[in-house]
Amino acid sequence: MTTVTSPTGPTAPTEPPAPPRTATARVLVRRPKLWLIPAVLATLVALFLSLLYMGGILDPNGNLHHLPIALVDADTGAPPPGQPQNLGAQVAQAVVTGAPTGQFDWKRVDRAEAQDMLASGKVYGAFEIPADFTASVVALTTGQGTVRPTITVLTNPGLGSLGSSIASQVTQNAAHQASLSIGKQLTASPATSAADPTTRLLFADPVAVTTQIGHPIGRHSGLGLSAFYYALLLVLSGFIGGNLIHAGVDTALGYADSEMGPWHTRRPTVPITRTQTLLLKMLMTAGIALLTVSMVIVACIVALGMDATHIPLLWIFSYCACLAIGLGVQAINAAFGGIGQLVSMFVFIALALPSSGATVPLQAAPPLFRFLGTFEPMRQLAGGVRAIIYFDARGDAGLSRAWLMIAVGVVGALVFGFAMTRYYDRKGLRRLTPQPMAPQQS
Repeated sequence: MTTVTSPTGPTAPTEPPAPPRTATARVLVRRPKLWLIPAVLATLVALFLSLLYMGGILDPNGNLHHLPIALVDADTGAPPPGQPQNLGAQVAQAVVTGAPTGQFDWKRVDRAEAQDMLASGKVYGAFEIPADFTASVVALTTGQGTVRPTITVLTNPGLGSLGSSIASQVTQNAAHQASLSIGKQLTASPATSAADPTTRLLFADPVAVTTQIGHPIGRHSGLGLSAFYYALLLVLSGFIGGNLIHAGVDTALGYADSEMGPWHTRRPTVPITRTQTLLLKMLMTAGIALLTVSMVIVACIVALGMDATHIPLLWIFSYCACLAIGLGVQAINAAFGGIGQLVSMFVFIALALPSSGATVPLQAAPPLFRFLGTFEPMRQLAGGVRAIIYFDARGDAGLSRAWLMIAVGVVGALVFGFAMTRYYDRKGLRRLTPQPMAPQQS
């Protein structure tokens, strides 16, 4: 209690201002408006993430659409008596016509072309009929055969274990069906009617199927998944780094408070336009990405021993990819403000992961994800990384497209971000700064 003295003498004691009343959770939790926005956003995010992630992987076989597989018919044998084609041509035709319509894209090529397509990641596998196929089948019927006819199935693990597995299953099943079809011809032939039971059992399923790796990759490649996870690291580094820079700059310039546990900091506000703030954040993104990408390379290749080739090129590609993501995050945050992180999360992660084509091939994904894969960043970055570390940095393996899309992303982020901030600045839409709570009047 204090006594106030006036020129006319002392007056009655006055009470000091009462401290502001603090709110309680018990009272605030009853306010419906406080619940509305977080509840709606959290519910919608959970719904959309569930639909996106699970919808893209639940039925890869049912969603198959033109999965590319090489078909090599190298059979040079003469057609068997009374037949217009040799057995290799018959098998190749049966493979194409017997597959479900629209599910597979059979590339009828020679052996050299098939090897090139495997080495560039253009096909998920290959079905190869050897040059002596007809001759070896005919030799069985004459008793002169010393080995079983063979069809070779080639896999391409560099395109991911699931895609290679689907192609392998399809080609093995096609080879088995071809063997049974040829077996029916042999067992029905008068020339084999007198064969002993063991030989007739061989005639029923005469073709051996061998599976080989068409384009081998390193043992430390995660069965073809290291490219996906490495690309994911680049996206996360750009996304998280961009948001950390966004928050850190706003705090340092006095446009946001800093709280760490009970410690609170509020810096003096630095007068700066939105455009200059975005420029500062983008410059810092370009500088800090040098460090984050270097740490990704050191952790993955030096510390963990990930199989990788063309390491200098991989570092340059990784930096440009991480920079494109970081610039995109800054542009979106500058344009959308408080919900910018949510928007960029959907653009760079939620929509990008199921449409990357790195775990489930896009040819085995629903149409929506095949459409998203034409421009979503994860698809482009995973293709570029895959080309560098699995396919000898070939441009036609996806690297050229990845470079093009990185350039498009950088230009798009710069144009969109600075167009929005300049518009806000011209309209006089200055950023507000945190204000201390006004004391209550007694």
